[in-house]
Amino acid sequence: MGRTYFVEEAIGQYLSDLSTKLKPYVTGLLIGQCSPQRDYVIQAVRTPPKEEQKEDNISPSKLASIDEEWITTHASQVSRMLPGGLLVLGVFIIATPELSKDCQNALRKLIFSVEKSLTKRRLWKPAEEEVSERAALQICSATRKVVCRTYDVQDPKSSPKPADWKYQSALSASWLALNCTVNVNIHIPLLATSLNHDLEKNTKNGLNRWSKQIEDSVFLINGQIKDDDTELLEGQKKLRGNTQSSTQFSDVKVLTQLSQGSSHRSTATVQVCSGSINLKGAVKCRAYVHNNKPKVKEAIQALKRDIINTLSDRCEILFEDLIINEGPHKKRFEREYHVLPQRLFVPVAGSSVMLSDYKFGDEATGEIQERFVEMLDQSVQAEDIHIAEEINTVDICPVADNMDDTQQQQLTKATLLLKLQQNMGVVIAAAVAVFASIFSFNYFSD
Repeated sequence: MGRTYFVEEAIGQYLSDLSTKLKPYVTGLLIGQCSPQRDYVIQAVRTPPKEEQKEDNISPSKLASIDEEWITTHASQVSRMLPGGLLVLGVFIIATPELSKDCQNALRKLIFSVEKSLTKRRLWKPAEEEVSERAALQICSATRKVVCRTYDVQDPKSSPKPADWKYQSALSASWLALNCTVNVNIHIPLLATSLNHDLEKNTKNGLNRWSKQIEDSVFLINGQIKDDDTELLEGQKKLRGNTQSSTQFSDVKVLTQLSQGSSHRSTATVQVCSGSINLKGAVKCRAYVHNNKPKVKEAIQALKRDIINTLSDRCEILFEDLIINEGPHKKRFEREYHVLPQRLFVPVAGSSVMLSDYKFGDEATGEIQERFVEMLDQSVQAEDIHIAEEINTVDICPVADNMDDTQQQQLTKATLLLKLQQNMGVVIAAAVAVFASIFSFNYFSD
């Protein structure tokens, strides 16, 4: 028995409109949510045309000319705009009958390329029981015939399986939302062995350590700790028969464990550093869950991933902006402060779900609207853009590279000594004294 996809009714009209306007084929992404019993598709988004296609108003005529890199880049950009619980769960192709025989091979390649690209960016690992099948939707532009199959992205040799594609009205009109604010104060050392002050790599390593803390945190839903396998709505009235957009919100508190249990052995590591990065602020996080008897563990997992993704994504956006404005080879010898992009939310028509995006302080509303049209093929009214949070900052504190010979010799001695200490499992106070005479550190506390 294959998987069943319940699809927002408006998507059928959207795909039908695409089939009449764009020839000989068009590709796009399917956005929604997986669950153990069934999957939900709440949006379909066509791949935006490249600049040369916009100018010439032409499309490639053969499926062999599909630009995988362009489609995977689009998928990565779209994934940043999805709150917790939503993901890119498939791809679609609408093609003329002449191209139909090549569609499945093209879809298979795209599904695995997109998943590989998205997995590379994640700081979390999928759970063992997690759904790993992704949808490959093929539509004939002439007959409107729909063929849906799935591929297991965990198995490169997987064969296609048939899947049901069922339209449903008001599919996500009363989904459940979980909100939380997470205070962030992450201190990330810049290792002296890191070439050219690789800020992005060091930041990702630091966020990876922080993400493990989030994974191990305790989550209070409306002030209560609930068992993973209980229903999220247990003890609450479920909204029924309401086709208008209506959301049930749950307030969540995140309690980060300060120390491990006595069974875990803790060891101290001394590292030679050339500076530090500090991420500080409060981030707004949100996750959505279907209303078909969702389990607590589904909701908490979705929120955990949103917490991790939102900080990781905006750090990526900041570094991309720095490269564009400063160039990739700038060396930072002075302390710098940067403002992380703020999170905003935008409603989806006919749904209780809101999509997400990020803006820098100097970005105009028109730029945000253009991005939604380009990335999600969705028009957004200025009054529907909700800025969710205050400013969050990045403090980069590097040490200048122009050390004199004496300092460099001291650094070399300290490095060798520290390596010996780590090998022997002993921390010698004298080495720490030498280390402290070379570097100064900033410590931050709430």
